[in-house]
Amino acid sequence: MRGTILLLEDDINLSDTIAEYLEDEGFEVERLYDGQEALDRIYERSYDLLLLDVMVPGIDGFALLKEVREHTDTPAIYITSLDSVENLEKGFKSGADDYIRKPFELRELLLRIETLLKREYGKKERIDIDEETCFDLATDTLYHKGKPINLNQKELTLLKLFLKHPNEPLSHEKIYETLWGYEEEPSDMALRTYIKNLRKVLGKEKIESIKRYGYKFVK
Repeated sequence: MRGTILLLEDDINLSDTIAEYLEDEGFEVERLYDGQEALDRIYERSYDLLLLDVMVPGIDGFALLKEVREHTDTPAIYITSLDSVENLEKGFKSGADDYIRKPFELRELLLRIETLLKREYGKKERIDIDEETCFDLATDTLYHKGKPINLNQKELTLLKLFLKHPNEPLSHEKIYETLWGYEEEPSDMALRTYIKNLRKVLGKEKIESIKRYGYKFVK
């Protein structure tokens, strides 16, 4: 899997077309049709990218992202028929990373998504963790000695969080917010298991425990 995308688009046919195309390209896409519902979901789980229409039921895309930006810096692209310079300015001021006007080619959308996600990791195709271990950003796959390592979804999400914040102490609260949705109960025991499994591949020295605070990935 290349990443998780929240797609907010109230045109069901267009939503299905975009989602099916991106799923064929290896992404997991969650389709939503109402702005308030999308806002609630963003607080419940972690996404790699937000694709947001503007004129949707509930809260509109501009107001939604403005509120989201108070809590997260998840990359966001507007997909909208609003084509005035004023709306473009409003979109970027609300916190968008990109803005694509309808109608658009699906290939163009894919290129914009890939470019934005690479930017999150310093514009790299691959992250070398050490001489024997690397993470492929295109496929969301961890490799050790040339062999792919099977990680469950939360282990993968945790690894990507560490890779986005190398040498930065991450609190238990930050990790809980990223790994568990709003209605899920965070588990310290489960987190220790995920850390243990990652350490088996990366090496114990790569993930430092910070007493009574959290963990740090050492790059």
